[in-house]
Amino acid sequence: MGDKSRIEWTDSTWTPIRSRRLDTGKVGVHCERVSEACRNCYAATFNRRSLPVHGTGLDFTRPNRDLVEIFVDEDLLLAPLRWKRPRRIFVCSQTDLFGEFVPDEQIDRVFAVMALCPQHTFQVLTKRPERMLQYATTGFGRLADEIVRLRSSRGDNGVVCPVPWLPPGAAWWPLPHVWLGVTGEDQPSAEKRIPLLLRTPAAVRFLSAEPLLGPVDLTRWLAYNDPSDGSPVYRMKDLHWVITGGESGPAARPSHPDWFRSLRDQCVAAGVPYFFKQWGEWLPMCHQERSIDYPEIVADRANGAPEYGWPENRVYRFGHLECYRVGKRAAGRLLDGVEWSQFPDGLGGAR
Repeated sequence: MGDKSRIEWTDSTWTPIRSRRLDTGKVGVHCERVSEACRNCYAATFNRRSLPVHGTGLDFTRPNRDLVEIFVDEDLLLAPLRWKRPRRIFVCSQTDLFGEFVPDEQIDRVFAVMALCPQHTFQVLTKRPERMLQYATTGFGRLADEIVRLRSSRGDNGVVCPVPWLPPGAAWWPLPHVWLGVTGEDQPSAEKRIPLLLRTPAAVRFLSAEPLLGPVDLTRWLAYNDPSDGSPVYRMKDLHWVITGGESGPAARPSHPDWFRSLRDQCVAAGVPYFFKQWGEWLPMCHQERSIDYPEIVADRANGAPEYGWPENRVYRFGHLECYRVGKRAAGRLLDGVEWSQFPDGLGGAR
């Protein structure tokens, strides 16, 4: 967890759901890979190598679930209550709050703290929208009880809270300062997850296409409106924000620039905020703005269609387009010379 985060679209990270090894007592996090976006998970690497400070030493696999105890770190859980300055907070950045390994009661506790911190904006991202939908449509009655218990245990009756005593189905749900999103790294994952996200009650719904591993077409979720002057205007129905980014790390896979351009153009046409987080390790030659020793790099050229996992090659070819492995910092985050850092309007965002 970090009071300050290097993730460009958030201010802080908050992961109160932790895991403890049953044999050694080492504390870290647990998660389980569910799609290609998880292949090179940085949190799994940190946890396996016990980086930066904590880690169980275990990989994010289903068998390792039986080797750990999932618990709520009480000190971390209450941290947002101590953060007075309003900020965007990425919830469970190192795991998945809606993972099947997280009990409902622990999700309740995380949401209870979020409910008690209306000064912040919480960003919850999952690859398990089925459970998020189930929780968002059935769990708020139980959550109201958890909020009352949390306030009572803290003797904190003066805290500004939009919910604590309201019955199930009251107007406080969904929480206006909690954004819910899904990862859609390619078209199949977007097709699977976005429809479930759009059925989920949320103040703001967002898509994170990072790492972007293929083109994503969102037009089936666009609505066409004909304004009074007859000019065509496209507006996103219920998707309020789109984040895109390339992959970083030793085994990072490159992304074609047209994949980013397409999503940018779809968002611009729909009037939806677009955030281009990074190129990642690979930069297309057409975007190269720094001096690089091309002869040395070209000597390692790899031809052919993209494949997963290229830790050694310095050049990657999409047909006639060459991408150079320059590193995340050198690649930067300019798309066609523009930094795209748009957010939904206000703390609650568009509905």
